[in-house]
Amino acid sequence: MNIQNAQQQVDEWIKAHGVRYFNELTNMAQLTEEVGEVARIIARRYGEQSEKESDKNKDLGEELADVLFVLLCLANQTGVDLEASFQKKLDIKTKRDHDRHHNNKKLQ
Repeated sequence: MNIQNAQQQVDEWIKAHGVRYFNELTNMAQLTEEVGEVARIIARRYGEQSEKESDKNKDLGEELADVLFVLLCLANQTGVDLEASFQKKLDIKTKRDHDRHHNNKKLQ
């Protein structure tokens, strides 16, 4: 599946199962909430905080997929071709950061 197909699948899901997209501000708040859930898992599972018993069964993949779903909703409703934007950003980062990261003593 490519990003364009994912955007289409989300749009079809919204049309089949939702009434409409939530507005952009609601989706932005929802994205923030989902990113917070990912942060909680990462902080407790891979960071220095202890993991609560109630968090041990949380699926990081599912939480990341929640972030992706809302991100795709925002792209759809704002007319962003996320695949084209991602490729453009990857090209920019490749040109800008290749030598920078190889020369970063902190990464060696």
